[in-house]
Amino acid sequence: MRATEGSLARAARLWLWRCSPQSHHQPLFNLSRRAVDTVFSPTADPRTVSDPTAHHVGITVSDLDRAVDFYTETFGLDLLSEFAVGGDAFAEAVAVEDASAAFAHLDADGAVIELVAYDPAGDSTADPELNRPGAVHLGLSVDDVEAFYADLADDVETLSPPRTTESGTTILFVRDPEGNLIEVLDA
Repeated sequence: MRATEGSLARAARLWLWRCSPQSHHQPLFNLSRRAVDTVFSPTADPRTVSDPTAHHVGITVSDLDRAVDFYTETFGLDLLSEFAVGGDAFAEAVAVEDASAAFAHLDADGAVIELVAYDPAGDSTADPELNRPGAVHLGLSVDDVEAFYADLADDVETLSPPRTTESGTTILFVRDPEGNLIEVLDA
């Protein structure tokens, strides 16, 4: 894997963060009244457990640097944080023996996209067709789908050129480097 300026800078930030006294996982934000991380916190505030709010959308990847580069360069998303999680409690929570993972949180206009690379990595799944039960995709809106499509790098795979559906919405599906689907639609 070739180190890029972006990946070296991310590695330096992650190293500095790991060396800081606040290196344990902290919640990014929560739209509820209190900031509570119910994913990694051993004790959640019972007043917020019954009142869930969206925290993030998670996407598992095999190459975190490549995925961060793709989402920041293709969609202009901002990198909010990078961190690692491991230990027995994490491995048990994700049901993967001896699991640890590196995470990157990206800002998609207030929605957090969490990219995660596990160690040990699991087997890749087959490219799901959108009409298969269990298929998932991320939806991101842009001001102009046609202009976004015209500016895409040549190596970005799309399912088709932009199409305007019966509802009047113009949509485009692209694949990230891992094959995950992203729907791009008019804002």
